[in-house]
Amino acid sequence: MKIGLTGTMSVGKTTLIKSLSELPEFKDFFIATERSKYLRDLGIPLNTDSTINGQTVFLAERVSELMRPKLLTDRTIIDVLAFTKCAKSINVLDKEAFEDYAKIFIDQYDYIFYINPVGTVIENNGVRETDAEYRSTIDFFIQRMLDRYSHRIKNLVEISGSNEDRIKKIKETISL
Repeated sequence: MKIGLTGTMSVGKTTLIKSLSELPEFKDFFIATERSKYLRDLGIPLNTDSTINGQTVFLAERVSELMRPKLLTDRTIIDVLAFTKCAKSINVLDKEAFEDYAKIFIDQYDYIFYINPVGTVIENNGVRETDAEYRSTIDFFIQRMLDRYSHRIKNLVEISGSNEDRIKKIKETISL
């Protein structure tokens, strides 16, 4: 079973994954969490500065995760597509070509949980973008990608509320 969380920055994806990873239901899952600081330290541009090379690295990470039989990840192909769409240094034709290729992997997730950002405050972890307008733009494109590729998504569930509310909804949905 492959489970991915999608959502704009600072909505609690990594916190949620870390909480889920401590539950016995997920003891056999490969847990993949944010590596932005590590990637930034390698010189890979992030957020608004991302390049087609950088987004290709992010796509490769997501695809390599999908090779695991049991996956719980705080990023999906949908996230990569949204950030690519918002990258200033990537031209429109390259964005379209990238999307056309990346979309073929979306159907490998058994569940995608979209985390609605309403009510969550942007936290500065020293790596993520903290601009509220950019955050809203990323959320817009995530929702757009979810809609555009709904035919490729096996199970899409929106979650919100506290971490405990989110965990409850995920457990009820996947019935492990």
